[in-house]
Amino acid sequence: MTNKPIITNNPAQASASFFGLGIAPKILDILERMKFKVPTPIQLKAIPLVLEGKDIVGIAQTGTGKTHSFAIPMVQRLVQKKGIGLVLAPTRELAIQIDEAYREIARAFGMRTACLIGGAPMPPQVQALRRDPHIVIATPGRLIDHMSQWNFMPDSVVMLVLDEADRMLDMGFAPQIEKILRFLPKDRQTMLFSATMPKEIMNIATRYMKLPLSVEITPSGTTVERVTQELFIIKKEAKTQLLKKLLGQYHGTVLLFSRTKHNAKKIVRSIRDMGYSAAEIHSNRSLSQRKEALEGFKSGRYRVLVATDIASRGIDVTGIELVLNYDLPEDAENYVHRIGRTARAGHKGHAISFATPDQAHDVRDIEKLIKVTLPVSKHAELTLDKFGEASHQPIRSYGRQSSHGQPRHGQSSHGQPRPAQAKKPYRYPKPKFYR
Repeated sequence: MTNKPIITNNPAQASASFFGLGIAPKILDILERMKFKVPTPIQLKAIPLVLEGKDIVGIAQTGTGKTHSFAIPMVQRLVQKKGIGLVLAPTRELAIQIDEAYREIARAFGMRTACLIGGAPMPPQVQALRRDPHIVIATPGRLIDHMSQWNFMPDSVVMLVLDEADRMLDMGFAPQIEKILRFLPKDRQTMLFSATMPKEIMNIATRYMKLPLSVEITPSGTTVERVTQELFIIKKEAKTQLLKKLLGQYHGTVLLFSRTKHNAKKIVRSIRDMGYSAAEIHSNRSLSQRKEALEGFKSGRYRVLVATDIASRGIDVTGIELVLNYDLPEDAENYVHRIGRTARAGHKGHAISFATPDQAHDVRDIEKLIKVTLPVSKHAELTLDKFGEASHQPIRSYGRQSSHGQPRHGQSSHGQPRPAQAKKPYRYPKPKFYR
């Protein structure tokens, strides 16, 4: 029998608060002090199932409260049973954020955590492991380092979380995850959380989970509700000029995405030359530099944070006014994760993307995923470009007219099929790698 995830509808989803989900009164008091009033949909569905000891596959877009949907029930269950909870995360920043979320709840029970991440010195992590932590949060590579030196014994793990699992696979962590899973006890509870559901996730669920229940909140490609989107078509050499105009137009915090770390450095220099405070975050920066940049952005010391896709998921910063895709992402799904950094916690947000005239195909891929045509904007003070007429056809939502009343994709304005176009040459997929 295969262990394919079973779709479930939990009766607890009718609840409008954390009461009635099976959460212990002491944790409810902690949530009250943290001003957690209403659970998010993923918390509403996942928490009761995890408390029951079920294996689950949770699918929800970024910024929907996934961390507490497994942190709350894990702490409660570990109070009741012996063993260690292990959480695997793709990036150092996300691991640190998860550790902070756990400590808010765990310290009330005298429970210790250990955060094992690359780029940080080993001795303090060894000391943390020698204090017998109840919960270990780690990036895959650093956890294997500790396992190979006998600092961490995996046979005590009774609960496992793979957070942002699709991102870990994108970043090439599949071999490390497979290795870790082989050493863990088979008698454990496993929770897998992801923003998308690629076949590799299904393979993990089938091979390493016990009759997992699927908790799916939003389908792949769903953007956050309160974000508005805008597209500028502009030549590469004019991007800096347009960026300067936009930074003068918007006055709040800006998260800017660059495709490469080398370009991120150049963009930061340009922004500082414009008179704005900016920092950069990517894999060429040390852990301390990345932490300083993120904390400075959160506190307002830096108005603009320039990042590669390392920051498109898992970084909890509320109140970002604008996400600016200075470069379009290599993978269309990363567009969803990028713009999900704004319009969080009930706030409104805006996302602007720059596309060069030869990137019609990339824009089309994004529109197909989100099922929305990105509105193309002009700027009063700049002459912008456009895509070739035949290279970009707007995407319509599954046979319906768009909100602008335009014809369906594949039809003329009179509803007749468009003449066949010459087949485009096959584009070999670009390699995905950790920036």
